Amino acid sequence: MSRIYLDYNATMPLRAEARAAMIETMDVVGNPSSVHSEGRAAKAVIDKARRQIAGLMGADADDLVFTSGATEAAGMAFPDLSGALMSEIEHDAVLSAGTRGEIANAFRLDVDQEGRFTGTINGASIFDGMWDDVVTLQAANSETGVVQDTFRWAKEIWATKRQALILVDAVQAWGKIDLSVDRLGADFSLCSAHKFGGPKGVGALWVKRGVEPAVTIRGGGQEMGRRSGTENVIGIAGFGAAAAAAAQDLANGVWDRVAQLRNILEKTIEAETKNTIFVGKGAMRLPNTSCFTTPGWKGETQVMQMDLAGFAISAGSACSSGKVKASRVLKAMGFENPADSSAIRVSLGPETTEEQIMAFAEAWLKAEKKFRAKAA
Repeated sequence: MSRIYLDYNATMPLRAEARAAMIETMDVVGNPSSVHSEGRAAKAVIDKARRQIAGLMGADADDLVFTSGATEAAGMAFPDLSGALMSEIEHDAVLSAGTRGEIANAFRLDVDQEGRFTGTINGASIFDGMWDDVVTLQAANSETGVVQDTFRWAKEIWATKRQALILVDAVQAWGKIDLSVDRLGADFSLCSAHKFGGPKGVGALWVKRGVEPAVTIRGGGQEMGRRSGTENVIGIAGFGAAAAAAAQDLANGVWDRVAQLRNILEKTIEAETKNTIFVGKGAMRLPNTSCFTTPGWKGETQVMQMDLAGFAISAGSACSSGKVKASRVLKAMGFENPADSSAIRVSLGPETTEEQIMAFAEAWLKAEKKFRAKAA
């Protein structure tokens, strides 16, 4: 049996449109900062991609800064403060950037059992206490797929603290749900090409007019003086083509079909198990994401068993250098050991078929039956 890829939240396979754009751009020899014809040709590639990505985000092209990825973009979004108001469900890249590595010192937003913001810190209203003027609001969680109403929270925060800067990490949301920057309630937002079929190693920071990001890479003043260094023209070309294709998928209702497949998967598993819990099922989720935990059956073990059976899935975020450990996201949602270390994530994509979903369900249920037999 050929392998079946069900880890789209970690990275989406490179789209044909992105590959074609990158191959074509390999023959563009100029430096985009040069004024001659070759340089202008390279700059034209960047300008086109910037417009394509802005189209997906509902943004002005001039408000996008190209980066090496969302991790770098997160670092640019935070000024030099000692901490920020954020929650445990944020991605490691955002947590580390917002606390300069001192994650334990950050003020922490509470989330409920579905992984949604509650507007409290340890049960007390965030509007009653003192905290730094930076807030991170995650648009969609990479592990659970839970989607937040960031615009609502931004309005409430700005009503109390008009000077607050708000970063919305929408990396998992772009290209999967209908979204635009004016519906985020953000000063900054993150985007990563490989999450919707572009190449790895290129991303963007959206910056609201009138706000300036931190300049972390100084030099020749590229990207409107916000991020120096010769642009990754080939990667940016693929980024733009993928964004255009992702926007078309949304317009064509592709992700509605993916959501149907996700629901078939969950119903199939739910009908045959008793102890498996589907995380965040009561909340709005990304259409492609299913996170479920079977207490006592380690997520790491499940990932290895499914890998041997020919399926690529995950035990959580893929951005922790291959580490598999108890999920702090599930801990924040109130899950305790062993449930927080027994979760896996299955994330589908436009190329996923019902046949593949049923094949995975059959293989997983077979392994789950063996686990129950041993545990009895």
